[in-house]
Amino acid sequence: MFTKILVANRGEIAVRAFRAATELGVRTVAVFTQEDRQAEFRLKADESYQIGEPGHPVRAYLDVEGIIEAARLAEADAIYPGYGFLSENPDLAEA
Repeated sequence: MFTKILVANRGEIAVRAFRAATELGVRTVAVFTQEDRQAEFRLKADESYQIGEPGHPVRAYLDVEGIIEAARLAEADAIYPGYGFLSENPDLAEA
């Protein structure tokens, strides 16, 4: 079992993932954009890392390299892509 998971999603989806991970005893990592720096989901995680460039929030949450880099910095064992385009991206699974 993994001990730390990076949740590569935002909002209520991320909050639900953090809650489930906490119930399993797994530490959590959020990624957020500058535009989301005050968002509640970011505060629910054990750690958080800013990704992307200001002014491009959607692009940041789909950036496989940026998410992988954040996971490495956080020393996360797993990545949860949430729902949407990132979860359907085979490049993330390969990376």
